[in-house]
Amino acid sequence: MAARRLKIHPSTQTAARGWLRRSLWLVIALLLVSSGFSKEGMDQKARIDIIRGLLREAGVTKVPLPRGKRGVRVDGQGKLDQADAQKEMSANGLAMKAGMPAQITKIEFKADQVIFELNGGGRSGKKWYQHIEMSTGVSVTPVTPQNQAVATYGSSITVDFGKALPDLTVPELKKILTGVLDFERHSPTVLYSPDVTPEVKAAIKDHKVIVGMDRDAVLSAKGSPDRRVREERDGSEQEDWIYGLPPHVLFVTFDGDKVVGVKQF
Repeated sequence: MAARRLKIHPSTQTAARGWLRRSLWLVIALLLVSSGFSKEGMDQKARIDIIRGLLREAGVTKVPLPRGKRGVRVDGQGKLDQADAQKEMSANGLAMKAGMPAQITKIEFKADQVIFELNGGGRSGKKWYQHIEMSTGVSVTPVTPQNQAVATYGSSITVDFGKALPDLTVPELKKILTGVLDFERHSPTVLYSPDVTPEVKAAIKDHKVIVGMDRDAVLSAKGSPDRRVREERDGSEQEDWIYGLPPHVLFVTFDGDKVVGVKQF
């Protein structure tokens, strides 16, 4: 009995080859997509939580911070790159000395870094006080010349993980930043004294100054001022404690030992 030969139609062979090619491309596409997801690192929800938890958070600087957009860099364990910080300080000058209040004003995520802008960062441009004008009755003159370059007194902290961003929580990032920023500065004597009102205790924890605080409470909340100015106003001697430099300046006015005025610019 003659053996039968199985004859495959050419169209069937073409269809099979097409199916194999499509399967191969599908496998390659899946590998590329999964590879891309693994490199993305921190998911969207974690980023949103960090922005909600840390944007506008106030702290006190523990090290001097340089001017400019680059600022200082720390690694994933919070270790400060001292050589890089010194290089930036030499090139751009001092923006914020240790002990100054600092607020996180912007958070930027990159593939392997999280960048925290402090007090407006290194941006330049026209500032609020350049809009102030003085009238002499004959002419109007800007307080600050409009063509004058305005120095910036913010800085930034870059947390460089050297790899794809891991999923981090707000407390974990705060711990990484503790070598540069102090989020917990307060005086236990003041904070837990029975004579201190709940409102003042809450303000100290938030690094804020409110009317009615005494000098110890202000020192607990903000640290020592950059400048002190005494003036006689309405028959009484008052003292201003000034924190920061334009355009981010906080004025705290004391009458005796009590805060009677707080102005933030």
